[in-house]
Amino acid sequence: MLESVIFIPLLAGLAAFFLPPRPGRALLVAAGLLHAAAVTAILCGAGNALWPQYFSVTAMGALVLALTSFLYLMTAIYAVSYMATVELHAEPACNGAMLLFLAAMSMAAIADHVIVLWIAIEATTLTSAPLILLHRSKGALEAAWKYVLICSVGIALALLSAFFLVLAMNLGRVHTALGYTALTRAARSLDPVWLKAAFIFSLIGYGTKMGLAPMHTWLPDAHSEAVSPASALLSGALLNCAFLGIYKGHALLTAAGLGDFSGRIMIFFGLASIIVAGAFIMHQNDYKRMLAYSSIENMGIIAFGSGIGGLAAAGAVIHMIHHSLVKSSLFLSSGNILLGYGSKKINGTGRMMTRLPATATAFFAGFAGISGMPPFGLVVSEILITAGAMRAGRPIAAAIFLAGLLLVFSGASRHLIRMTFGPGHGGELLVEENTLRVLPSYVLLAASITLTFWMPGIMTGIVNQAATLIGGGFHG
Repeated sequence: MLESVIFIPLLAGLAAFFLPPRPGRALLVAAGLLHAAAVTAILCGAGNALWPQYFSVTAMGALVLALTSFLYLMTAIYAVSYMATVELHAEPACNGAMLLFLAAMSMAAIADHVIVLWIAIEATTLTSAPLILLHRSKGALEAAWKYVLICSVGIALALLSAFFLVLAMNLGRVHTALGYTALTRAARSLDPVWLKAAFIFSLIGYGTKMGLAPMHTWLPDAHSEAVSPASALLSGALLNCAFLGIYKGHALLTAAGLGDFSGRIMIFFGLASIIVAGAFIMHQNDYKRMLAYSSIENMGIIAFGSGIGGLAAAGAVIHMIHHSLVKSSLFLSSGNILLGYGSKKINGTGRMMTRLPATATAFFAGFAGISGMPPFGLVVSEILITAGAMRAGRPIAAAIFLAGLLLVFSGASRHLIRMTFGPGHGGELLVEENTLRVLPSYVLLAASITLTFWMPGIMTGIVNQAATLIGGGFHG
């Protein structure tokens, strides 16, 4: 049953609230393994939807679901050791919220109905907000409230886009279900004015949750204050789910022959996000906030490539895969740095290569990957996006894109060198490295490298199909 990917973490999450910490940690991993098994069966063609009018497996949805499941499993393994080391005020609440968060993201990945997707994205806000508040500091409280308020306003605007879709159906005399698959088939008959309005509100609404500038203001605070396992899921998995809302809207306009309209808007917001992220990264002194701004940059890259279409759209889908893997690895490594030094400040670290060698190696490799250096897959995606922009006759946009990447790299590399090799903090490490807290980062990095050189045929087909729906693909 397709909906099992929702029910497994949902039931486990409800149980986790009543379990002591140690059994709760075991449940995190057990539920992750069951979820991964269910996702694997779905990708292999097993399992029909219990409610096909609301849920179905699409190419992009399958990709987001597979990434979410894999990232969650790695994060759960990390969390077992992490939670045994730190003192959390309410660990059962953390365990339960993480599992419910997985259920909400899984629901978003397989949702085909416009309102069901909206409900799922709203549920991700409610289930992940406690993970930001767990440290109970003033900064965590402010970040959690900012996250809930800003994302709730954004998601309200996304709900308006659903109303505009209904208007587009009524004016076009289209009588079909309010599902993305059904609407795509009838896209040419939908009223173009209200269809465009629906996309604008969808982009602003889901773009707020995705972290596109200037709607990004909640993201640096939330990702910085959340517990490290949650930060990995927020950046590596949640942002992909939010992108699904924009992607489905763009695919609908592409099917209606209005892809140029939605594409131009996505290009603008994509470039704006890259430039804004680069400007803020230059002057950061908090390495978790630095990684959060990097997520804003990479969401901008995905939006930019999707808006360009053609070869760039395929590059955007590939970029989403590798960003999820590498950024999650970086946030897990940042958790080890925080445990070791007891500070999120870049000035509070230093000499990582000698003091936390395994973590420093993973962190440095992750930085190389997120910066688009070989052998990580982001170098492939960024080349495809640049080539796609040039093919599409957008040299100025390509130049701004490359300048933004350079701005981000120059700012982040300066901070990374200070953390890895600079003198920095001279006190004793608070917590030594642990295999369970280091291994998941290496597995995620290894997955990115593997997919750079060898991508299974089923995944290549999924990537190409996902790009084709927004006017792209490897043929473009």
